[in-house]
Amino acid sequence: MAMSLNKAQLIGNLTRDPEVRQTPNGTTVATFSIATNFTWKDQSGQKQEKAEFHNVVAWGKLAEICGQYLTKGRKVFLEGRIQTRDWEGDDGVKRYKTEIIAENMIMLGGRGDDMGSSNYNQERSQQGLNNNAEEPTQVAAPQEEEMTIDDLPF
Repeated sequence: MAMSLNKAQLIGNLTRDPEVRQTPNGTTVATFSIATNFTWKDQSGQKQEKAEFHNVVAWGKLAEICGQYLTKGRKVFLEGRIQTRDWEGDDGVKRYKTEIIAENMIMLGGRGDDMGSSNYNQERSQQGLNNNAEEPTQVAAPQEEEMTIDDLPF
């Protein structure tokens, strides 16, 4: 049996506020972009830097949380899987878009942040709080019907 793994981990800053909308069946979806920087020294020893931009899609409760708490410039840790969609444009040309489908998000310290770090993982089923700002606060989603956005402790 062949094994495969599709996991992406990013730490970067939002390039824009998340765009949140509902699908026709009522599921919340949030889309946003994150910039990560890569630095290296060229042959002459000069420091070079390049930004990479990643399209992120979050679904359900995680999308609601991203929409409520994330803003342009905010630093986040994201974990998810890489997915490429394709479609045919109006001009008949096939187009591709590679996205990170978010499964876990941790808000890190940064721009105007006075509430420490917060973590949401859509697969966890326990709820806990950690008041030590050095460690991420973990927030889990119990059964969907039991929790509203107002129940979140951050």
